[in-house]
Amino acid sequence: MKPDLPSNVKKIIKTLQDAGFDAYAVGGCVRDIMLNRRPSDWDITTNAKPDQIKKLFRRTIDTGIRHGTVTVMLNDKNHEYRGYEITTYRIDGEYEDSRHPKEVVFTEDLAEDLRRRDFTINAMAYNEESGLVDRFEGELDLKRRIIKAVGDPYERFTEDALRILRAYRFAAQLGFGIDPDTEKAASTLRKNLKNISAERIQTELTKLICSPHPEVIFDMYKAGITEVILPEFDLCVKTDQKNKHHIYNVGEHTVKALMVNAQFSGVEFDSDTLRFIRYALLFHDFGKPEAMTEDENGARHFKGHAVISERIATDIMKRLKLDNETIRVVAALVRWHDYRPEATKANVRRAMNKTGTDIYRLLFPIRIADTLAQSMYRREEKLSYEREIMKLYAGIIEEGDPVTLKDLAVKGEDLINLGYERGPEIGKKLNELLELVLEDPTCNTKEKLLSKIQ
Repeated sequence: MKPDLPSNVKKIIKTLQDAGFDAYAVGGCVRDIMLNRRPSDWDITTNAKPDQIKKLFRRTIDTGIRHGTVTVMLNDKNHEYRGYEITTYRIDGEYEDSRHPKEVVFTEDLAEDLRRRDFTINAMAYNEESGLVDRFEGELDLKRRIIKAVGDPYERFTEDALRILRAYRFAAQLGFGIDPDTEKAASTLRKNLKNISAERIQTELTKLICSPHPEVIFDMYKAGITEVILPEFDLCVKTDQKNKHHIYNVGEHTVKALMVNAQFSGVEFDSDTLRFIRYALLFHDFGKPEAMTEDENGARHFKGHAVISERIATDIMKRLKLDNETIRVVAALVRWHDYRPEATKANVRRAMNKTGTDIYRLLFPIRIADTLAQSMYRREEKLSYEREIMKLYAGIIEEGDPVTLKDLAVKGEDLINLGYERGPEIGKKLNELLELVLEDPTCNTKEKLLSKIQ
């Protein structure tokens, strides 16, 4: 296969070649175009030193100059500047923190540069003059659908423990398996992940659970990796449900729910929404081990688990340094995931008000995935309920029914004009009016609401 490089990448490579240097597209972008995927970033490797690169291009940024990386800014087809990372061939020195080399040594040998990379599928280079440079059978591993470390996996993971998570993340994104020796080394060296920052771990975990194959997290459990980065998941796997609504333990149910959502989500959600939903599904039952009780018949119950799950989820998300908006939305989704009011329009309006309108609409895919990851007991009844609730919700949105205080036809100033004093009394009266409107939206006119007050 002959990869088709973008014009700017060709331009960078040709500029370096015309100046007497080697230059290739390298790494993930080569992997992606060989898989007929569109690369998000383009990296170039060259034997030119950083100062030589900077002399050849008008706009550059010293993004990683100590490690030989310069970002070249070029106009794209939309006349917007885009960055292209160019890195000098290098050999990494000793790694002292399970993440970064103490020093790097520049080299003239492309093979030495490729040898330091993480996985064979990321250790290929390409330009139109030389074709594909593949010293470690990356193309073959693409065909085998295998994630395999370059050289000795123990060395690769000792150098950079984050590569352990990257192996599983690539497996999840690409639907690949992991080479047995590579997986054995990942499991053996998993405790080195304690040296990796929470932000780095979170980035890989987010990409994994938002991938087409979030079930790879169970492979991480079997390798002992979640024990290090997400021990709460291990506790869920060890918690049997023993309940007619369930056929899996809590951890297996969680994975099944993630798989259901991955099967049906497709391109339906933007990246933020997908992140909210997948994290909510991951965390939604984390409170069950703590909430578990057992009756005289041996059946287990988990009353109040949603509130406990919310607390645990919030603690984990803060530990992983997730952004505040993700923490807010996911915590609310976890709290309300089991909230199922009677299927009437008035109850749906109240539910939208209680949870928040932005939260309520995201509960549907979560509850459906939750249901489809349970036993067959009353499944059709549960799904029929969800269909009815969604139908009612669609009608409320279409008709523009009021569901929050800001939708009320009467405002605080109107009550002040009637003689109410500013303060808690006005808020109480507005909430009373809102309750009337939630029950009957036709009441939402200034005339009707003021008449109710008077």
